[in-house]
Amino acid sequence: MAPTPDREKVVLHPLVLLSVVDHYNRVARDTKKRVVGVLLGEVHKGVVDVSNSFALPFEEDDHDPNIWFLDHSFLEGMYRMMKKVNAREKVVGWYSTGPKIREADININQLLTRFSDVSPVLVICEVEPKEIGLPFTAYYAVDEVREDGTDKSQKVFISVPTEVGQTEAEEIGVEHLLRDVKDATISTLATDVGAKLEALKGLTSRLQEMQQYMQLVLDGRLPINQDIMTYFQDIFNLLPNMNVESLASSLAVKSNDTMMVINLASLHTLRLIARDPNLVCANLSCTTAVESAMMMVACLVFKTCF
Repeated sequence: MAPTPDREKVVLHPLVLLSVVDHYNRVARDTKKRVVGVLLGEVHKGVVDVSNSFALPFEEDDHDPNIWFLDHSFLEGMYRMMKKVNAREKVVGWYSTGPKIREADININQLLTRFSDVSPVLVICEVEPKEIGLPFTAYYAVDEVREDGTDKSQKVFISVPTEVGQTEAEEIGVEHLLRDVKDATISTLATDVGAKLEALKGLTSRLQEMQQYMQLVLDGRLPINQDIMTYFQDIFNLLPNMNVESLASSLAVKSNDTMMVINLASLHTLRLIARDPNLVCANLSCTTAVESAMMMVACLVFKTCF
């Protein structure tokens, strides 16, 4: 029987992500160890809003996953102090740098229920992500009962949708951090193209993951999950029908318009360089000059058309 979670979404704030990265760099950098901490926040109508966190002393055996240690006294003391600062923040879950779910995580999650008024969520943060997308995933423990009734119910983790949320103050702080991190020499055009490329890579990885799941189902190595099949069908229903002549014509016109702007910008750039050969030797680089010309021609074309 497919369990149904009562957690609709987990919203993680930037401060929590920064705290997790700082915890990992201080304790487990350049090692195979993971770090564990407590997530603080609020739960409202099934949405878990994680706004704060603190680290926990944690050790586990590399060979036996059932041997692990978590400092209860430290947890109680830190939570007591956190409540004095902000009484609205409750224990809503815990985080791990994983990068995957481990065998002992169910037991750790069960332990955290003693300190939380709600069922805690597990957020696995990938400090060094290898895939494109959000660097964290959330899970919620539910009771799973087999349809044939052969086994007793047991706790299992199921995935919960995640997103990044921020207050106005956090947004301003993140913008200041990005000013220091962002390379000012990279132009806006190059940044936009790079972002689209990364998005296409992310889409490709998701499609490959879907293909692998379907192949495992066809090979009989995984059971058919009707919920997943429903999601697949919804995705396929959103795909455009390329056999419609009007849609194909519209895409062709859009592509031709885009290529026209690019060609006009290239011609205009050649005219500028031919008229003033010292343009490249000035403070502007050739790349900057080309992009400036492309933007100029694009604006003129769009003003003329619209």
